[in-house]
This record gives sequence, C-alpha cells and structure tokens, in this order.
Amino acid sequence: MTQRAWDMPFGAQATNEGVRFRLWAPSVSHVELVLEGRPPIPMQDAGEGWREAIVSDARAGQTYLYRMPDGRLVPDPASRWQTRDFHGGSIIVDPRAYEWRDAAWRGRPWSQAVVYEAHVGAATPQGTFEALRLDLPRLADLGITALQLMPVAACPGDRNWGYDGVLPFAPNAAYGTPEDLKALVDDAHALGLMVLLDVVYNHFGPAGNYLHDYAPGFFTQRHQTPWGAGLNFDGEARAAVRAFFVDNARYWIAEYNLDGLRLDAVHAIMDDSEPHILDEIAASVRALPLGRPVHLILENDHNQARWLPRGYGAPERYTAQWNDDLHHCWHVLLTGETDGYYSDYAQNPAALLARALAQGFAYQGDASRMRKGEPRGEPSSHVHPGAFVDFLQNHDQIGNRAFGERIDTLAPPERVALARSILLLCPHTPMLFMGEEWAARGPFHYFVGFEDEELSSAVRHGRRREFAHFAAFSPQALEALPDPTDVATFEASRLDRAEAMKARHADALAQTRTLLALRQDHVAPLLASAFLGASIASAGEPVIDIEWRFAAGRLRAAFNVGSQSAWCAIAPDAQTIFCTGSPSPDGAGVTLPPWAGIVLRERADA
Repeated sequence: MTQRAWDMPFGAQATNEGVRFRLWAPSVSHVELVLEGRPPIPMQDAGEGWREAIVSDARAGQTYLYRMPDGRLVPDPASRWQTRDFHGGSIIVDPRAYEWRDAAWRGRPWSQAVVYEAHVGAATPQGTFEALRLDLPRLADLGITALQLMPVAACPGDRNWGYDGVLPFAPNAAYGTPEDLKALVDDAHALGLMVLLDVVYNHFGPAGNYLHDYAPGFFTQRHQTPWGAGLNFDGEARAAVRAFFVDNARYWIAEYNLDGLRLDAVHAIMDDSEPHILDEIAASVRALPLGRPVHLILENDHNQARWLPRGYGAPERYTAQWNDDLHHCWHVLLTGETDGYYSDYAQNPAALLARALAQGFAYQGDASRMRKGEPRGEPSSHVHPGAFVDFLQNHDQIGNRAFGERIDTLAPPERVALARSILLLCPHTPMLFMGEEWAARGPFHYFVGFEDEELSSAVRHGRRREFAHFAAFSPQALEALPDPTDVATFEASRLDRAEAMKARHADALAQTRTLLALRQDHVAPLLASAFLGASIASAGEPVIDIEWRFAAGRLRAAFNVGSQSAWCAIAPDAQTIFCTGSPSPDGAGVTLPPWAGIVLRERADA
C-alpha cells in the first residue's frame, strides 16, 4: 500500500508539530482560526500578508473557518474538503489516511489516448464518484484509455458544470469524499485507464468567493475577462497568486495521482510577466519526481501553436490542445448551421476541415469574420497530430446550445457515422462526450444550483439575452428555454443508460468498439514514431483526401462529404482499415457514395 500527500505551503497541513493553518490575508489587520470544539485562536503574522496558527491536537475530520475583523467567517481557499454548506466550514483532511493500491502504475503514453469527457453529477443516476467508479470496467472494455472529469472543485449548490468553483483544492462534497475520488483513480489505474481533470485557472465563481474581502490583490483591473477582473499573475502581489495555482496543479497530480490536467480557457489567463504563468505551471508539474508521464492539455481559443510539442518525446510544456476548429468544420458540414462562431467556417467548410486534419488548426493567422477581421492562430503544420484533441461534441458545444441538443439529434445518422469513424481513426487524439459511444440523443443542458435567488435570476435572464439576437428565437421561443436553475434541467441532462440497449444505439456502440480496437492496432503504433508531415490530395467537395506520414508508416483517409458519388485512386498494396457508407471497388480505386469514406494504411516506404 502507498500513501500520497502534497506538502502545501498554505491551508491545513499536517506537520510534526500538529496541524498548521496558513492563510494569505494581506488586507486585514488580524485573523482568527475558528476550529470546531475550540475557542477562537488568534493567527500569527508570518510576514508578507501570511497568517499562521499551529494546533498540536487538531485532528482530521474537524471543521474550521477563518474569522475576519468584521466578524465574517470564511472558508479556507485551500480547503482539501468542504462541507456542502460553505458556511459550515472547511474540513481537515489527512491525505495519508488513504492507502493507494496502484504503486505499479506507470501511466500510458499519449499516443494511446482516447479521451472520454464526463460530468460526475450527470454521468450516472447517483451522480457520485463511487457510481462513476463502478462504470469504469465498461469504459475500459469499450477501448477508452483516459477518463476526463469536468471540474470537481467545490462550489455552492449541489449541481453545477464545475466552472463556477471557488475552492480549487476541494472535491465537491455533492460527489463524495476525497477518498471516493482517490478510489476512482485507483480503480481506473487498475483497469489501465488514465484519469485527467479539468481545472479552472482563469477565474473564480460568482458565489462563495471571499478572497475580495481579505486578499483583493488576487485580482487586477488591468486585465479584464468575461467574468470580470483578471487574476493577478503579473502585478505587485503576484507571488502568492502564482504559488496558489502552481501548487494546485502539483497537488492534483501528486496527491490524487492523476495522469493529467485540462486547463480551461487559457486565452483568458493574462500575464505580461516572465515566465508566463502557463510556463511556470508546466515546468513545475514536469519537475515532479513521478516516474510516469503527465499530460497537460489546453483549451485555447487563440490557436497558439507555441505551447504544443513538435514531436513525441516528453513535451517540454503542454501535451495537447482541444481543437475547436475541427469541431466547427464538422458541425457546419453535418448540420448546415452557420450562425455565431460557425460563420467563420461557412465558406468552404470542406477545405477548412482538410486543413485542420492535415495541419491541426484551420485558422493559422487568418482573418476571422467573428473577430471583425482580426487574425487568429499560428502556423501549426509542424506540430505532431496527436497534440490536437478532436471531438464532434463536448460539454460546451452541446450545453451552450439553447436546448442542449447532441449531434445525433441534429444531423443524419450516416453523416455522423462517417464523421465519427474519421474522428476515431485519424492520428489526432479523439475525445468522446459521455453517451456519445452509443449515439445518445438526450440533451446536456447548462445548469447551476445557486442558493442565492438574485444570482439565479441573473443567470436565467442572462441565458435568454444570450439567444435573443438569433433570428430563430421569438419572445415565445425564449420563454421556452430550459431554466438553468431548475433541478429538472439538471435531471434531464443525466445519461439515459437504458437507451444504449436499443437497436440503433447498440449498433452505434458496436461500431465505436470496433473503431477503438482498430485505432490501438493500426494508429497508435504510428503515433509513437516520428511525424514526417501530412499532405492534402483533395480538399474540397465532394472528396477530402488526407495522408499522414510517420516513420512507422502512412495513414490515409478519403471520404465524400458531397451530394454526388466520387472516385479516388487507391494504391494496390494499401491495407484497408475501415470503411463506412458502402464504398465500392472501381478499377484502380474506389467509388465513394455521398457520406462514405475509407481509411487506409501503407508501409513506411510506400
């Protein structure tokens, strides 16, 4: 059995002298520790705004709060666990109480990654870490290799996407205990599954964040984000702020033995200092003496290839990035929708899709209509294909729709089947959203569970304003929008597992299983070798034809997104890995009906 604990410089930390409580509160004159069963304890001034108290007989399981000079009680921003009522206090956790069983775990290379994104609260009827843990054998048997959890950091209320977290070190008590989350990771590793966690380093949620009261230096008006003042990564008080988030990243990796992190919306992390906070986080995590790979994934609307690896050694900074470009191209082709940000992909989406498949980003410094002609992106053809995480849907692309529709309710099944086969067999890293493996049709809505009615009302009205400028939404249609604060909206977002047993869905599940097995047999070995480049043989309707070259061989995908059949040449010694939509041999090639495709593998010297 193995014990793991990250020695944090703040929060409640077990030491040889007892439990040390440490808080950065530079803007108040004094702070008291209010520990369960004890009279208030004055905290000592430890310099540079830090307050500290050591309690020799404090024990795991006790609750505590900090009392400010005005009498307000606040939770520990570095709480390892929190009562479901934020006002009830933070809970002392002894991380060494959990005995790990995965000492032999050495991780998996990113070349084998097949990511499955899940919301803990909506993925199972129970909505807990424990219930999701029991589903792990099914995912492993399917061919999933990496479970990615949407944020689990504590936030007020029992239901939330997780991006409103305010206590980033504390697993949400609505999902279970820290030990429950560790057991999930433990069992995942026993099954060969990596576990990745979505973390939010660009803002705190609107409820339960007390940092403004005693540490306003956490924020800066010099940088503005969609959520208000930016986090202060480059101002006078930056040392404490940077340490808070750097340690958070190391904490999740070291104490919970996670295999990686997905950093949310890093384009909203503004830092004019050197090194950039993203550099510091990556360097600090990669310096951990773990003996296994750690995968750091970005969401970055700026399409900055600078953070991504050229090859497949251990990456110096970030492993991969979510590829919104590829999703948007596919979505326009599959559905015909061109509203909002899809307008950037309305003109010749097939050519943009070909570019994204061959080179990573579709926008590589090109002018963006959505951004009023401003350029977006950087050249990316040199980046290893596995550094791009592709998807046909994710929590954002479903939940940010007015009615939370999945792609399988928006597009014909033969189109989705083609797109999914290319997704799972191209050399980019594929990601499925929970239920996508069986072509789930139930919605995934945006939902929150704030207790504050004023805040809940603001969310409801904000949701209506978001869609008011779309021509399709009349005042009556806007009134029909699901209420994100209503528990029924959350309940409607839970996966319907019985759906997977129905004939159409069982067929989709079987196809997913077949494709994932083919990926590990034919694509993963290529990804583990040097990338030699990609070429586009055809980039417009009807046929998209891409070849990727690796030291271990070549991979080719040719598929028809037009309305007429089309012919393409096939080398006589090419090995057909998979085909969909009934392509037919035709002389020295193959005829592809509309929405049919073929994936081929060739020798390295072909």
